Amino acid sequence: MDQRVARAAHPGRTASGLASDPVTSTLVIPLVARALGDSVFPGFAVGDALAAPALEQLDVDVGPFLRDKASLFGVLSRTRLFRQLAFEFFDRFEQATGANLGCGLASYFQWLDRGTNHWLDADVPQVMQLRRRLLPPPGKHHREVAVDLSTEGWWQRLGLPARQSNKPVVVICEGVLMYLEAREVDHVLKEFGQNAPAGSEFLCDTLSWMATGCAALHPSVCHTHAQFKWGPRRMRDFTAPHPRLVLLSEHPIMEAYDFSTALAFASFRALWGVPLYGAVRLGVRG
Repeated sequence: MDQRVARAAHPGRTASGLASDPVTSTLVIPLVARALGDSVFPGFAVGDALAAPALEQLDVDVGPFLRDKASLFGVLSRTRLFRQLAFEFFDRFEQATGANLGCGLASYFQWLDRGTNHWLDADVPQVMQLRRRLLPPPGKHHREVAVDLSTEGWWQRLGLPARQSNKPVVVICEGVLMYLEAREVDHVLKEFGQNAPAGSEFLCDTLSWMATGCAALHPSVCHTHAQFKWGPRRMRDFTAPHPRLVLLSEHPIMEAYDFSTALAFASFRALWGVPLYGAVRLGVRG
């Protein structure tokens, strides 16, 4: 066993002890994956320099999460995908802004900081307090803001560029939408569609509607007592909340895990018309 894994896998609090509600406590799952998953899946390593020090400060039993190899892989694969898509976005718009909504303890700007672009990390107040305790303070071109995505007007409260500006924004929203009610998901997507400048992109992961109500069966999420509340029944569910929204691309996350997983996920997508678990990239019309 990797020495860092051995040090971290000690008995302690469950993930639900990290925050006052189950959903925010799910942030420990990607944190464990980014801190310790590189040695489990070296071919999908992300090299997160901030995750391991943050994890070491938490009194949490990571053993159950380390045993869930599929989730470890999924977080690493998802991180690499969103990082690459955001990197390509900043290739096109070098001075643009990126935002991570529901950021948890993720630190994408460590990879995406080019010195000319800007970054915003946003989450509910209790999570932002935890970030301030566990992670280094934001540097130049980097802001952190507490926000509730279920409230109207969060785009303006975050100080993101207005729709009429020529400053596109790339938004990452990972591990968030599946924990929201359908009306809340519609609100988040509508807010992006209504306010984002032309050229902006919204990157999110998606879990099928068939998983709603079944979080207790997930080998990692079950330890947080959170629940899956939303999943698309058809791909147009992503664009229906606002007429400016357009589906730019769809991306697999788990298919490289092993052959049987690739076959199962591809078969599910072909049969039901939505991914069992995957990622989508949305844009806005001018």
